Amino acid sequence: MKLTYLKKEQARFSDCVILLHGLGRTKFSFSKMEAVLIHNGFRVINLDYPSTRKNISVLADETIKRGLEQSQQLQARKIHFVTHSMGGILLRDYLSRNSLDKIGHTVMLSPPNKGSEIVDKLKNNFFFKWILGPAGRELGTDRKSLPARLKPFHHSVGIITGNKSARHDKFFNNFFEGEHDGKVSVSSARLKGMSDFLVLPTQHTFIMSDDAVIKQTLHFIKQGTFKR
Repeated sequence: MKLTYLKKEQARFSDCVILLHGLGRTKFSFSKMEAVLIHNGFRVINLDYPSTRKNISVLADETIKRGLEQSQQLQARKIHFVTHSMGGILLRDYLSRNSLDKIGHTVMLSPPNKGSEIVDKLKNNFFFKWILGPAGRELGTDRKSLPARLKPFHHSVGIITGNKSARHDKFFNNFFEGEHDGKVSVSSARLKGMSDFLVLPTQHTFIMSDDAVIKQTLHFIKQGTFKR
């Protein structure tokens, strides 16, 4: 499906979108999403952070604080968020401990809101401990895991997750019961109090570059709902 770029809306320049990538990724994973948001009149802050080097709370404080400071410089009227995977947990962690008056709409892409079954299985494996880093190891599904201890998300949030597994994720298929995107189960992506929820035929690693996902993300940022 070819992605159609909508007409640039100059009035949207007072709104800012902060992008938070996932574990082991960089801001360049959001390059396509960033370009579409800019074309549609949003100011975009695409943040990089060392996702495998520190725990989630430290990453959240350092990264989101930096994004909010940049949004102040842009004199943003509203601040929206688009997150991928662990980026959503960073945002939830930050907002569990801080208030944000200007927050608009949030779109979480494949967030492990109830943790990851992969972390449960592999967190004690030396190789995967090294890959996951301190933050990744906090993403288990048990009651003591960080996602399970976070406060409710009292803001407009739409969640998109996939139900296809990429070839390079086939190793993880047996870790899941039910639908999943190769890294996060559909059931784990759900969040109590979410405004809208959508499952699309895409996989975890490149969900943020999927044309349908980008269109739905843009619609939610503008309208607060996904397009049906």
